[in-house]
Amino acid sequence: MKTRIALRNGDWKTVKATIRAMPASLRGESVWVYWLGRALMAESGATQASGESAALFRSITDQSNFYGQLALEETGKLVSIPTPGLPISAAEVAPFASNPNFQRALKFFSMRLRFEGTREWNWGLRSLSEREHLAAAEFARQNNILDRMVNTSDRTRIQVDYTQRFPSPHHDIMHPTTQTLGLDKAWVYGLIRQESRFIMDAQSSVGASGLMQVMPSTGRWVAKKIGLTDFAQDMLSDVRTNILLGANYMNMVLGNMDGSQVLATAAYNAGPGRLRSWRGTLSKPMEGAVFIESIPFFETRVYVKNVMSNTTNYAALFEGRPQSLKLRLGNVGPKGYSEQEQQEASFGAR
Repeated sequence: MKTRIALRNGDWKTVKATIRAMPASLRGESVWVYWLGRALMAESGATQASGESAALFRSITDQSNFYGQLALEETGKLVSIPTPGLPISAAEVAPFASNPNFQRALKFFSMRLRFEGTREWNWGLRSLSEREHLAAAEFARQNNILDRMVNTSDRTRIQVDYTQRFPSPHHDIMHPTTQTLGLDKAWVYGLIRQESRFIMDAQSSVGASGLMQVMPSTGRWVAKKIGLTDFAQDMLSDVRTNILLGANYMNMVLGNMDGSQVLATAAYNAGPGRLRSWRGTLSKPMEGAVFIESIPFFETRVYVKNVMSNTTNYAALFEGRPQSLKLRLGNVGPKGYSEQEQQEASFGAR
């Protein structure tokens, strides 16, 4: 798309013109609302949003997605966790245990018939209030069906519970693993939420398995690297092994991508080879958000946005304080550019 090419080239005049020329329905998407606001800021040489750019950013700050979070930061605020309402009571959860839709859903899930279970579950959610959605999500948590908890809780807009939307199961395994590697735990959970929605027996069409959707060939390679001599493919379904191999692979990819979570996340999805090719087209450092929007694969573009947004929310939950998505995205550049050079290039661009 012409807009993405202009964005990558820093041609803000063309970015503005092409977005203005989009049909209203397309122009109203959060991605183009955000970039139009940024183009207006660049055109005026402003470092802070005002006038039309500020209005554009404010119009999407209620969206908890990638561009809603970036727009929030342009208005001078950081990403924080909404204050939860009253805890869901046992009396509010109890009716779901006797509801035929949810009973059938649980039975299907126990038989590993996930499509049928999900269909029954979603049918049972019809006409529920937001409070009842949170109670249904709590019912899912109690039955360890975390993907339904996340997706059900995600439907609410006024009453929200981020502990349901961003769970952190298997902490007894995750914490020592990430601590030993010096790996950002929020990033690992952010990636798992996107990869599998915490379905331990998740299987992709290409053979990736488990929480972290590790490919058998990748699992074998990482196992050899870390000295796991008794590795067998069926071990990918074991929570401990899946997290151990997935986290180590993330750490290896991160090291090969000069510590950039943006580049490493893209490589985890599309493969290190493709990422090296995309990175090889860079002639100088660029803003992380610009790089993400210019990724040529739609699937990877969406994937990286979701993982980085998830990660920022997890960091806010874990650290108990507001977070900067922009700071986390940082800048990406050609292989060999120092962190200082990337920072200086970014400072000049903004």
